[in-house]
Amino acid sequence: MTGGGRGIGAGIARALAAAGAHVVVSGRAEAALAALVDDVRAKRGRADWVRCDVAKADEVKALAATVKRLAGPASIVVNNAGIARSLKLADTDEEAWNEVLSVNLTGAYRVTRAFLADVVAAGAKGRILYVGSTASKIGFYYSSAYAASKHGLLGLSKSLAMEIATKGPTVNVVCPGWVDTDMADEAVKNIVARTGRSAAEARQELERMNPQRRFMTVDEVAAVAMFILSDAAGGVTGQAWNVDGGQVMH
Repeated sequence: MTGGGRGIGAGIARALAAAGAHVVVSGRAEAALAALVDDVRAKRGRADWVRCDVAKADEVKALAATVKRLAGPASIVVNNAGIARSLKLADTDEEAWNEVLSVNLTGAYRVTRAFLADVVAAGAKGRILYVGSTASKIGFYYSSAYAASKHGLLGLSKSLAMEIATKGPTVNVVCPGWVDTDMADEAVKNIVARTGRSAAEARQELERMNPQRRFMTVDEVAAVAMFILSDAAGGVTGQAWNVDGGQVMH
C-alpha cells in the first residue's frame, strides 16, 4: 500500500487489516504511518510501515524487498500515493508537471513493476488496485497535470489487465470524487486564496460538483476497494469504479 498514512490509503489499509491481511503501508509521512500501524496492532491486526517516496526508483526497489521480508510475497498491491497542484496550464512549468507525474503515474508504474511477479504468482488471488479520481475521466480547472496523471492510470490499468488476464490477477481503478480528506482541505484553502471566498463557501462549491451535494467519506471509498480486492470480484478487471455521488456516470 503506497500513500497509506492518511486519508483514503489509511482507510483501505485499516479495512484490509480488519479482514485479516498483513498490511505493509508506505509513504513519506513517517509519523502518520507509525500511528496507523500502532492503531492496527492495538486492534490485533498485522501491520508494518516503510518509508518510501515512489518518485525515487531506488526507494521503490527497497520497498519491494522490505515488504517480502516483513510479510512475504505480495498478492495485493494498492497504489494510492498521489499529489495535486492547483495551477493553470500556462503556469505549470516542467518542474511542476514532472513532480505530479513522477508520483501519481510514474510512481504507480514503478511500484507495479516491482511487485508484478509476486502478484502474478498469486494467480486468482492477485490484485492490483490504483486509486484514481473523477479526474481520471473528466477535466478540472487548474489541474492539467493532475488530470493527465490520473487519466494515465486508466490506460496503465486497462493495458495491464489485458496482459495478465489469463494468469488470474485482476487490475482495477477506484475513482473517488471529492472525499473528506487532507487533500480536500488543501483544495478549499486554494479556492479561498484565489477567490477570497470563505472556507465554508469554498467547500460548498466543491460539494455542488456532487449531485448528492456532499463529500464522499473514506469509508465509502474503502468499501468499494474491498469488494474489488475480494475473492468475489475475480471476474472484475480493467474497470474504473466511480465513488462520487453520481458526478461522473460513465
